[in-house]
Amino acid sequence: MSFRPTVLLVDDESTNFEVVEMLLSPMGYALHYLTHGNQLNPWLKNHQPDVILLDVLMPEISGIELCQQLKQNPQTEHIPTIILTALTDKQHLSECFAAGADDFIRKPFHGTELRARVRSMLRIKQQHDRLQAMVCHIEETLELRQDMVNTIVHDLRNPLANIALASQILQMAETTPQQNRKIEQIDYATRRLQNLIDGLLTIAQLEAGKFMLNPTSIDLYQLGRDAIEDFTPIANQQNILLEAELPRPGTCLTADANLLRRVLDNLLSNALKFSPAHTPVKLRLSPEKIQVCDHGTGISPNQLDRIFTKYEIGDIHHGVKQLGLGLAFCKFAVEAHQGNLTVEANHPTGSIFTITL
Repeated sequence: MSFRPTVLLVDDESTNFEVVEMLLSPMGYALHYLTHGNQLNPWLKNHQPDVILLDVLMPEISGIELCQQLKQNPQTEHIPTIILTALTDKQHLSECFAAGADDFIRKPFHGTELRARVRSMLRIKQQHDRLQAMVCHIEETLELRQDMVNTIVHDLRNPLANIALASQILQMAETTPQQNRKIEQIDYATRRLQNLIDGLLTIAQLEAGKFMLNPTSIDLYQLGRDAIEDFTPIANQQNILLEAELPRPGTCLTADANLLRRVLDNLLSNALKFSPAHTPVKLRLSPEKIQVCDHGTGISPNQLDRIFTKYEIGDIHHGVKQLGLGLAFCKFAVEAHQGNLTVEANHPTGSIFTITL
């Protein structure tokens, strides 16, 4: 069955429909006619025309008012609308276009002009429909891909948990110093994978608006001390001095403790990853803001606006694995707290990441 474009005429003069029908019927259009403007909105609930022709002068509601209603409604704003008018002054035509009309035709109709303008509007509507179909297809494809990624990531958690358990058992056994170092490497790599998987799932939940924060009172001194203790062995291996400026014990902040700790882990991990040996990395904690400062390679000015975007890895560094998810996760997590995450240069070299909650 071939597609027949639908043209709707709203006009209180039935003779005008007879003229329109005579001029457009040979074009194979499906023609519909409403005699009153108040019939339009109820009719549109069950029909989707490709072009609407609106007479200006109608009782109770004018064609210009109807056009304004159509263009203010997201469900109908894309339908090309042609105003039919016998008035020719510039002020009147300006009002038609101000109302959102896509075109106008002067009465009495000229057959060639009417057909040409309707064809033009139909091309616009068909282009819109094709673009809308493409957008829907892309959105469905992206949603399917995201669902597949989330499923794979979720399924990785069980085998990874078994590796972590085996690593803990090995740590309790009698081992040589060399074996112990390898076990520590396994444990560190396992925790990194766990953080990456948790980050991917959390990002998906945050993007979908399905992540529920669990705010509690957090002791900032304890939070900072635990983070420094966990990352000190890694800093020592890289000959980096890990420093902390912590508030007094008992200084508290209300936030999701697990999420905030994962943000700190990502920022500290990045700082250590991009810092050369014999340079300091500093963690500053206070109720007003949290900062991670390093003296590494820094972020080039052209990357500052994109560094928190998913899969944006910034400048490529030889020998450093970059997935472009850590900072994106941090940004999502901080914004879920109605906070802000920014980065600035740490002169003479390095970066300062600042969290305000």
